[in-house]
Parts: sequence; C-alpha cells; structure tokens
Amino acid sequence: MSFQQGLSGLAAAATALDVIGNNVANASTVGFKSANANFSDVFAASLGVGGASQVGIGVAVSAIQQQFSQGNLTTTNNGMDLAINGGGFFRMSDDGAISYTRNGQFHLDKEGYVVNDQQLRLTGYPAGVNGLISASSPVELQLSASQIPPRATSDPLSGDLGAVLNLDSRDTVPLVAFDPVVPGSYNFATALTVFDTLGVSHNLNTYYVLQPPAVPPVGGKWDVYATLDGANPLAGAVPFTTLAFTNTGTLIPLVAPQLPQWNLSNGAVTPWSPGKMDFTGTTQFGSASTPDRLTQGGYASGNLAGVGVGSDGILQGRYSNGQTRNMGQLVLATFADPNGLLNLGNNQWSANSVSGPELIGAPASGSRGVIQSAAVEDSNVDLTQELVAMITAQRNYQANAQTIKTQDQIMQTLINLR
Repeated sequence: MSFQQGLSGLAAAATALDVIGNNVANASTVGFKSANANFSDVFAASLGVGGASQVGIGVAVSAIQQQFSQGNLTTTNNGMDLAINGGGFFRMSDDGAISYTRNGQFHLDKEGYVVNDQQLRLTGYPAGVNGLISASSPVELQLSASQIPPRATSDPLSGDLGAVLNLDSRDTVPLVAFDPVVPGSYNFATALTVFDTLGVSHNLNTYYVLQPPAVPPVGGKWDVYATLDGANPLAGAVPFTTLAFTNTGTLIPLVAPQLPQWNLSNGAVTPWSPGKMDFTGTTQFGSASTPDRLTQGGYASGNLAGVGVGSDGILQGRYSNGQTRNMGQLVLATFADPNGLLNLGNNQWSANSVSGPELIGAPASGSRGVIQSAAVEDSNVDLTQELVAMITAQRNYQANAQTIKTQDQIMQTLINLR
C-alpha cells in the first residue's frame, strides 16, 4: 500500500502548493481572501479489524477553505473607492444576477451607475426626491447629475428666518425719523441673503431703532424695519414689528412676524415676501449690538460638484450652491456560513445552499462593518506565512516521493530473490 499512500501524499502536497501559489499570486489583489488546504487521513473500512490493527491508506484534501479575516485598509485618491471595515460583502448586480465582493474599486459609468471593473452595478437603497432613504428592496444605484431646483426662503420646507441678536441697552434714541440711507436714523443694522422662488438672491437688510422710554419705565422697545435690495415696501417710517424686552434684558415672547411684500425688479413673480422672521433668543444687554446668528433655509439651483460616501454607506451629492443631498445608500450582505460561498473569480462570490441566503442591511447594522471611502481593503495574504508554508509543502512532497522510492527498492529486492 505504500505506493498508494505515497501517491496520495504527492497529490495532497501538490494541491497545497497550488493553494499557496494562488495566495501568493493574489497578494496584491484588492479584497482577495487567502485560502488553506485542509487535509484528512484515509482508512480502509474493514469488518472485524480492531483500531489498533488499522493502517492508513493515505491522505485526502478535505476542503479548500477561504479565510475571511480583515485585510489592511489603504487610502487612495478616488473618493469612490470603498473599503469595508468589518463583516459583510458589497452586493453587485449583473442584469439582475446577484454576486458579492469585498473589492470596493468603484467608479461611475456613463449612465451614472456605480460599477466595478467588470461593469457589475452596486446595489442599495434608493433615495427619494428630498433625499430620504427608503429601506426597501435593493436596486442598482444610479446617481443623477442633474441640477437640484432652487428653494425659496419663503418655502415652508425652509422654515422661518432666524435672527438672534443682542441690542445694546446703552444706546440712545435717534433724533431723526428712520431712513435706511441715513445712518443716524437707526441704532443697528444687519444684512442677510435670501432667495426667491426662482432661486434669485436678494439682500435683506433689517434695521433696529430704539424707542423713547415708556412712562413708567419698563424694558426697552425697538422698532424693526426691513429693506430688500435697498427698497422699503412700507410707506414712510413704518416698522414691520416691534421687539420688547423685560428689565432683565430678555425678549418678551412674540409670534414670528411676517416680513412685508416687495415688488421685485427681477426673479420671482411679485409681490413676494421672504416669509416670517423669528427673533427668539434675542437679548438687550449692556454690550455692543451684534448678530449672534442669522439663518435662512433658501438656496439657488446647483450643479453636482462631487459625491461622498459616509461610514453608513450613504452616497451624498455635493452641489455648487453649497447644498448636499442623499443619493442612495449601499447595502452589505452577510451569510450564516461565508465559507460556503461559491467563488466565481474576479473577486466575486455567489450564494448557495451551503452559505445560506443573503442577509441584507445597512452598513454598521448588526454584524456588518462600516464603510471607509477613498480606501480599499488589501489582500489578507501574509507573504511570510505563505513562503514558510511553501517550504513545508515542498518537504512533504519530497518525503512522499521518498516513500515511493523506498517501496520501489523493496519491491526490486523481492523480485531479485533467487
């Protein structure tokens, strides 16, 4: 039986060398997972033979098992290169045929799909018109390069304008009636850019005028005026609201006042108003008048300037108007037994009955890893370990060849007996 044993040893050692050679060849393949050749001994089944009397008949390769350990992450200059730090696989689609990969070298094709080098499309959750992610069935992620429409400051989605100020309690009442072109007719002024329904920008200026003290004395009162692109829509010195403060300098609550309407020379259909202005948080303390915060939610139309990917897998578009918008969210797939996946080559695997069905979810959910953009996952091959294993497999091959040679010499001795 020594010939059979030696032959099985040669075959097993050769297979081990093939596996090691494949690992070494893919030491620089992004997302590659190394494999080990697992061996098992072989015994002939025979009735009535005790275990102490059994002689093995060789070795067999029981499995080629891939090692799904984490590879090192290397940064790149491509923002669409993605690496998974943790468990899971990217889910790819080839005209509906699903495969899985750890290779995150992606780019956009001419139709805006996120694809890899084999033109397989990355799948994930789609984003709605307002950028809301819908966790439905994964689809092929397609990014639109079209402009985002403008949003007027007066749009309900923009919310109210916000003005948080401090008005100097030490100021004196102006001696002349309010006139926006006369600096001495008001105590303080602020400027804010607002947008009409066509996304045209306008300069909104607000002016604050201290009223004469009341009798008996109470906290100060300030009249607030507004101009848009220098125009005052209210006849004469008529404020659009008045701010009243307590003796401790806090604002007496008021409903956000509506700004007046202007007849615009360009932009939206007139008359038009930027909406309401919320002064909540404004104070009257004995320090210089200053704006602490001025906010508005409108913006002009914008062109796509770039795409970024967050750790949660959300693809977010950056636009020339300073806005960002969610464009989709990639998903990761996990399996009960990833070692059961069928290797398809090109860094792709497919599910089967051994691996179990895919379990889909967003990155950082469950046992799924997080996404790092502008990075790739290196092969997890340890070259030092592979070269040592190569020497061991070579010695095993030589030793099994020697058993065949020795058995041949024994057989030759028997043949030469007289």
